[in-house]
Order: sequence, then structure tokens, then C-alpha cells
Amino acid sequence: MSISALASQWLPVLRWGPNYNREFLAADGVAAAVVTLMLIPQSLAYALLAGMPPQAGLYASMAPLVLYALFGSSSTLAVGPAAVTSLMTAASVNVVVAQGSVSYTDAAMLLALISGVVMVLMGAARLGFLANFLSHPVISGFVSASGLLIAASQLKHLLGLPLKGDTLWQLALNLPLQLGAVHYPTLIMGLAVLAFLILARKRAKPLLKRMGASAFAADLGAKAAPVLALLISIGLAYGLDLASKGMKVVGHVPQGLPGLTWPSSTGANLQLLQTLLVPALLISLVGFVESVSVGQSLAAKRRERIDPDAELRALGLSNLGAGLTGGFPVTGGFSRSVVNFDAGARTPAAGLFTAAGLALAALFLTPLLYHLPQATLAATIMVAVLSLVDLGCFGHTWRYARSDFVALLLTFTLTLLAGVEVGLIAGVTTSVLLLLYRSSRPHIATVGQVPGTEHYRNVLRHRVITQPQILGLRVDESLYFANARYLEDHIAAQVAQHPAVRHIVLQCSAVNDIDGSALESLQTIDQRLKDAGVKLHLSEVKGPVIDRLQRSDLLKHLSGQVFLTQHQAVQTLTLASAPRA
Repeated sequence: MSISALASQWLPVLRWGPNYNREFLAADGVAAAVVTLMLIPQSLAYALLAGMPPQAGLYASMAPLVLYALFGSSSTLAVGPAAVTSLMTAASVNVVVAQGSVSYTDAAMLLALISGVVMVLMGAARLGFLANFLSHPVISGFVSASGLLIAASQLKHLLGLPLKGDTLWQLALNLPLQLGAVHYPTLIMGLAVLAFLILARKRAKPLLKRMGASAFAADLGAKAAPVLALLISIGLAYGLDLASKGMKVVGHVPQGLPGLTWPSSTGANLQLLQTLLVPALLISLVGFVESVSVGQSLAAKRRERIDPDAELRALGLSNLGAGLTGGFPVTGGFSRSVVNFDAGARTPAAGLFTAAGLALAALFLTPLLYHLPQATLAATIMVAVLSLVDLGCFGHTWRYARSDFVALLLTFTLTLLAGVEVGLIAGVTTSVLLLLYRSSRPHIATVGQVPGTEHYRNVLRHRVITQPQILGLRVDESLYFANARYLEDHIAAQVAQHPAVRHIVLQCSAVNDIDGSALESLQTIDQRLKDAGVKLHLSEVKGPVIDRLQRSDLLKHLSGQVFLTQHQAVQTLTLASAPRA
């Protein structure tokens, strides 16, 4: 690979930057304005969810956007704080540091730094395929449970209660004990904002269109609803002096841009590094899967493609940027990326402009946030995350695959009752175990010839022609250590059931690989069959597999032959078995 190709692979901005023009500038600028309006309340809300000071949400949305624009491969993915990663941040850091302390902020920054290093190293080693171990049912169960858990965790801000708990079980036990202390002005404010945001999401766009607004203006107005809710609630809290009446507000938000910093109070704590390593790995995995899923779905609409390994590197650098500027772990968010796409973003430069808009907000708008009720941010979070809950996936998965339903249900239940880390680890572990179980018991079909054709199909599903002295078996799985013994047992059972058989033809059309353990098993099967007066033959062996077999002793000592097709094998062996005149 040439130096220029390697540079453009690691720095995708070199591919789109030289061709940037005014048309792209206009489209990206408009998209950035729309996304900035959305991100201001959202970043503050996710900082609250992560247990961080509100400015950390703005900080975590600036440097990551800039770094992703330079190193990311998606033209529309918008990187920043996200609901699930924010919840995972709070769950991870709460275990080791008290929320609200300087050490808590430092630990969250350190978590972002560890996540960043992990993803950069994984991207450099081209380990993007590891995300495949998070199956769709596990992701669905985890995200749906996380959405419910996030919504439940915001009840303390919506009700004005000191509600504690990291799981749904803990929150459900504590809530009845504190209902008598509900702060009703906070509850009224929270419910009003919640109702407004739900109505705006469903009705604002059609209403604005009926009032004569263009499609773009109506869409922009609907997406600006959280900003309007923020401004109105600030005005009410300030005008009615609700803070002095017990309503919790955001309070002082430092004005200005984040500087480069280091989590000094925790940086030298080796024990904390070790404690945060596993959560950082999980956050990296979940964040990467979410980002790639969103990026690929949006790229497909424009017939573009993204590079998973480049995404790992870009997300890793984005997390490093967040950790070094007072932020917390970030990822490519679904809602903001879709808004960015729908608003017409053409290149990653839209992220640069969005970062500039957020920088202006940090410089000039933060004094206005002092009287922002925390109940408003809680309502914003609840509306955002409840759209992640997909309970319909339980019915679909149950009907399609019961084993996947087990992984889905286990992940969902444990995430709600035991916490996000336990739920995710259990889901991944269950998926891997189920995969091993299914592949350890491969489908092995007895096949026969479809009359009038050269095709061979399962005798249980088709009317086929078979020969008593020839047994055709098709293995629908690669052969490896976990299923080698199963193949031995199956062939032994078939030989016992068919005493007339003198030839077994193993059709390998679905076998993509044979590992060392399976090779030993094939040699054992061949020897046992030979002792029983039966020959073992292979057919339809794929090129890469036959190449490996030729480097072994199996083919040299095989009692039978290797045939190009199953039909050729049956014809040849039938003629060989026919009585001579």
C-alpha cells in the first residue's frame, strides 16, 4: 500500500477535504445549525444522566466532533454523549467514587481515556469484527432495558426526591418510601415539559405545515422543541424564583471553552485503572456497535460505505478528546445522526460546524442556564430514551428462534435488575454459549437424488432416489473441535442402522473450514469405517478446504476417493458396486 493510500485510510479527511465546495458548505452549515439546536439541551441532559456537571455535556460534544470529522469514515455520523453510554458511565463510576465530587469527574474522564485507548488499539489491530459477538437480540434486550432503566432513574429529578438506586429493583423498593416527600412544583414542571415534548414530537411538524410553514421549517421547528422547553422553563424558574422554593436547578455553569486537562486526582491510581478497565471495554464495545449500526444504515441510503476499523480509530480518538477536555465517554448517537442526515449534511465538516456552534453556546449562553430546572433535563432524557424501548422484539424473537429469545430475555432482565454491566456480560456470554451449542450439533442430512436431476436433497423433505449400499450425508456446518465428536457419533449410528451400506459419501458443500480436531476425527472415522468394511468418500469439497487437507495425511490414507460432485460420487460407486456380467 502506498503512503498516500495509507494516509487517506487513517485520515479520511484527505479523501473528501480537497473536493469540498460551496454547495457542501451550505448544506453542512444548515445541518450543523439544526444539530446544534438539538445538542444544547441534549448534551446538558446526558451530563446529568452520567452524574457529571452540565458543562461536561457541552465539553464532550466539542472535541469529539472535531476529531471524528478528521478521522471518521461516515459523512453524517454525529459523535457525542449518548443515553446508553452515559448510563454506563454513571453505573461504572458510582461504584468507586461518590457522585458530585472532583474525583467523580476525574474518574469519568479517565473512563473516556481508557475507552479511547482501547478503541484506537482495536482499530489499529483491525479488530472491528469483535462487535459481531454482540448479537441483535442481545443489543435489543440491552438497549430496551437501558431505556427503561434510564427513564426510571430520572424519576428522582422529576419528583424532586433523593431517590437512590442503580437498578430497577432498587429504585422500585425506594420509591414508595419517599413518595410523601414529593416536591409538587418540580413534579408539575417535569410533567408539563414531558407532555410538551411528547406532543411536539408527534404533532408539531403537521401543525406547522398546516400553518403554512415549509417542510424544512416545520421539521426544524419540531426539532427545536426541546430548546423552546428549555427557554420557557428557565423563564418560569427565574420569574417565579422557584429555586428558593425548593426546585433544583442546574446552577452555575462555567463560561468559556474547555482546556486540555488530565484527571490528576485519579491518574496515578492503579487500582482505579484496573477497576475501570472492564467497564471501559464494555462501553467501547457498545459504543462501537451503536455507531457502526447507525453509520451503516445512513451510508446505505446514499450508497456509501464506512470502514469499521476506521470507525474504531475515530471513536477512540473522539473519546481521548473527550477525556482530555473534561468530558466523559461518547459515541455516535442515533437521534443526532439521523437529524444530521435529514438536515442535509454532505460531509463530516458538518461536525466541525456543530462543534463551533456548541463552542459559541459555551462562551455566551451558559449564564442563562443557571435557572434551568433539572426536571426539564430529566423530561428531555425520558422522551429521548423511551423511543429506544422495543418490546415488540420479544414476540418476533420468540416466534423465530427460541434460543435467541433466551439471550434477549436474560439480557433484558439482568440489565434491569442487576445493572448494565451484568446484563451485557450475561447477554454476550449466553450468545457465545448458544452459538457454540448450535454449531456443536450441526444439521447432518441424509441425502438422495432428486429424480431426473443431478441434485441431492434431504430424504426427509423430498422424494429422492437412494442406493442401499451408498449412504450420502451432508454436513451443514464447518467442522471444528466442538462438533467433531458429534459427527463421529452420527456416522457410527447411521452405519449401525444401515447394515447394507458399503460406501459413505460425506458431502462437504457447506463445510468452509476443517480444524485440527476435526481432521483427527475424520481420520478416526475413516479407520473405524475401514475396520467395518465401509469406505469413506468426500464430495464437493471447497478449494480452501481441499488445500488444507492436501497438507495433511488424510487424503493419502483415505479409504475412499474425493469426488467433484455428489452425483459423480454416486454414479461411480454405483457402477463399481454393480455385479459384473
